[in-house]
Amino acid sequence: MTATRTPGLPVVEHGSLISTHPATGAEAGRVPIADAGAVAKAVERARSAAEWWAALGFDGRRARLLRWRALLTERIEELAELARSESGKPVADAIVETSAAVEHIDWSARNAKRVLGPRRTRTRLLVAEHSGHLEYQPFGMVGVIGPWNYPILTPVGPISGALAAGNAVVFKPSEYTPVVGQWLVDSFAEVVPEHPVLQAVHGLGEVGAALCRSGVDKIAFTGSTATAKKVMAACAENLVPVVIEAGGKDAMIVDADADVPAAAEAAVWGAMTNAGQTCIGIERVYAVAPVYDAFLAAVVDKAGKLRLGEEIGPMTMPAQVDVVRRHIDDALAAGGRAVLGGPDAVQAPTIAPTVLVDVPEESAAVREETFGPTLTVTRVADADEALSKANALPYGLGGAVFGKRNAIRIARRMRSGMVAVNSSLTFVGMGTLPFGGRGDSGFGRIHGEDGLREFAVAKSITVRRAPSVLPGMTFERTPAQVKRIVKALKLLYGRH
Repeated sequence: MTATRTPGLPVVEHGSLISTHPATGAEAGRVPIADAGAVAKAVERARSAAEWWAALGFDGRRARLLRWRALLTERIEELAELARSESGKPVADAIVETSAAVEHIDWSARNAKRVLGPRRTRTRLLVAEHSGHLEYQPFGMVGVIGPWNYPILTPVGPISGALAAGNAVVFKPSEYTPVVGQWLVDSFAEVVPEHPVLQAVHGLGEVGAALCRSGVDKIAFTGSTATAKKVMAACAENLVPVVIEAGGKDAMIVDADADVPAAAEAAVWGAMTNAGQTCIGIERVYAVAPVYDAFLAAVVDKAGKLRLGEEIGPMTMPAQVDVVRRHIDDALAAGGRAVLGGPDAVQAPTIAPTVLVDVPEESAAVREETFGPTLTVTRVADADEALSKANALPYGLGGAVFGKRNAIRIARRMRSGMVAVNSSLTFVGMGTLPFGGRGDSGFGRIHGEDGLREFAVAKSITVRRAPSVLPGMTFERTPAQVKRIVKALKLLYGRH
């Protein structure tokens, strides 16, 4: 019997997970569902593959990762169309997303040896007879649990870092976008056919839980804060370390000397791209009084020109429509006003751009992650008030600042892992920078040097190269030698 299909909602049928377009209900594809046993077998295969992959060395892995990068680039239109058919996002958005993923593969492949390769460290006088050596060794097997909103870019970040560091990866894509996830795995297998270095396991939440308990050496998770806590609890059973990229409620601060048209353009992009389904999306703006009116007018003008079905696609996850509706209704009930959109903008599966003003700071529209094409704009007296409000939430993922004289100083004071100055979201596409948050937005980093180190274990080695001048770590030390140690310490460290 065929299950009733709701557009966008994953369907389990005859052992397969069927993915559908969130607006039309057209089937995007189907993948086999993995049970706990299948997950365990995938991890077992990955352990063997990891030994072979690590033995290739940095140069061997670099060559293969760069071939994967080239393949994704050659087939970028195919992948973008698949992302559209499964998530509903415009093809142009999927192409931009893939371009950032390609950048991260390229950077990880080219820089892993420099960042993680063996090196000699400087010694210190008290242990001058030893040389210090540092290297980073792969964990072995890394599990990656990906989201549905950016099914290409977001998982490719930890996957590329983990692979470049020498790990094998078992990837659990979101049940809303499993076909894109499988495509990534299959394309990698074309350039690395020898062993299952990158595998996918599919299913609902229990498959992710099984992966956490499967004996993996580390988990990289991207998703909601609530699910992140469940992932951490499952991993804690076996002391499996985790990288958590959870929710956000990112703010933009618009200072008095900001380029107002540019700020408005960036705010609309940051809030409305991917129908607002962006963890680092701009959901709150605090504009200082001198520019507030001009900024708000520009935002309403720009957002009002966005077209449903063109720049704004459908909501990928049907349940998210109810969250957005609740936040809009709550904001208006609390005294806020919709200067664009409003309750009538919510026409499932699409939501038209909505801009809210005069929304109390304690309302759900300000305090909770909305994950839809909405934006609250609040008038503040100055940047200090803006910072106080922006930093008042437990989230701390990204943010943006527009201004000239004090913009960077304001950015440094934002309680977040990342800030874009005079732009929005741009840090996600920069391969050299780490990506991650703090507080309820998680911890650990992907991308950049910190992201590479996240998937490797620091290994410290000391090598004796001469007799000890100040032999302290031996039972054969003499009282005279202990006195010399004391004298040396006072000479070295006893003075202010």
